Amino acid sequence: MHTYTEVIDYLYSRLPMFTRDGASAFKKDLDNTLALCEAFDHPQNKFKTIHVAGTNGKGSSSHMLAAILASAGYKTGLYTSPHLVDFRERIRINGEQIAEQFVVDFVNNHKQLIDDVQPSFFETTVVMAFDYFAKEQVDIAIIEVGLGGRLDSTNVISPEVCLITNIGMDHMNLLGDTLEEITAEKAGIIKPNTPVVISETNTITAPIFEAKAEKERASITFADQKINAIRLEKDALTQRIQITEESESNVYNLDLTGSYQVKNIVGVLGTIVEMRKKGFNISEEQLAYALGHVQELTGFQGRWQTLSTDPFIICDTGHNEDGIKEVIKNLNEISYTNLHIVIGAMKDKDLDHMLPYLPKEAIYYFSNPDMPRAMHAAELAEKALTYGLKGKVSGSVIQALEDANEAYKEGDLIFVGGSNFVVAEVLQSMK
Repeated sequence: MHTYTEVIDYLYSRLPMFTRDGASAFKKDLDNTLALCEAFDHPQNKFKTIHVAGTNGKGSSSHMLAAILASAGYKTGLYTSPHLVDFRERIRINGEQIAEQFVVDFVNNHKQLIDDVQPSFFETTVVMAFDYFAKEQVDIAIIEVGLGGRLDSTNVISPEVCLITNIGMDHMNLLGDTLEEITAEKAGIIKPNTPVVISETNTITAPIFEAKAEKERASITFADQKINAIRLEKDALTQRIQITEESESNVYNLDLTGSYQVKNIVGVLGTIVEMRKKGFNISEEQLAYALGHVQELTGFQGRWQTLSTDPFIICDTGHNEDGIKEVIKNLNEISYTNLHIVIGAMKDKDLDHMLPYLPKEAIYYFSNPDMPRAMHAAELAEKALTYGLKGKVSGSVIQALEDANEAYKEGDLIFVGGSNFVVAEVLQSMK
């Protein structure tokens, strides 16, 4: 394989991939990851890390942390998933995507190992990130959990701090049918003698986190009990958030404008408190600058992002109960005449935890992303109708966007969401 395109095609076509194949690609142990790490001389132990888990908010929190540490002068790796437009979004250093040639060489040089171990796509890319960060000698890397925590491939690191954003009902077919079961899986990233920060206190989940932290002798901080965040104002590009901790108060301009970022920033700041205790030198000026330039510093996209002002198009990757509730909260803050929603979902998604919260007055354009795991647009439309959601069965995501554009009139709003992969296809089409 000589080109980046050939290598990416190999990774996509030959390896089990959760985003495409669903539960069959999820490995319920760490054996493959550990085998690959051993073959690469344990690269995950050659740099410092922060481990980030949660149902919603882990991507935003990871990018905020990466922006802050890079602004403070640290060479900062960032591993996230899934990507939206380019595979290389998953692996970055100081905002720069991994070089295409590194990806090509990694696969070509280790194809026999990959064939022997037969890892999943995610297991392979996690170890690729570890190898890249080790070779580039990063000072710190933010490692976002892919799914769950306890059995996630990223859970082979020994981080400086663990951050768990929140717990909600998602991926129940893999993580458990109750909030308690899902929490136990997420709590699996809590390590011995390693501080853990919880962004959002919940009376159901808190005792589970506390019990796990006590077992591991890990200090635990519920950030929202120590740090208060209030949104002061918001426009299309920024929101001003007042942060109060003990008697000290600061106001930050955050370039991520979703209302849910008010919850996320508390966990991020709680994590920075712990990193400062570990000797990381992060000034208030560097922190403030980073929060105002997260997208520029990290390439972050897809979270309450304005794609166009004429027509007025906003996208968001929220795709579970809590994520959709936050989407609705944001939609309610916008004035529009008619709301057009381009939507799609995966076959394994529990729509009973998503569809009831969507607005019945909106006009829907039902789509199916171009992957086997996607629910067919007609099936989605049929399920949506049981909740009073009506619209057009468009088929492809791009056709759905075109249908919404055709119906759009001045003063309307087009929202794109329901799945990472709906947003991804729209972003790709607008490159």
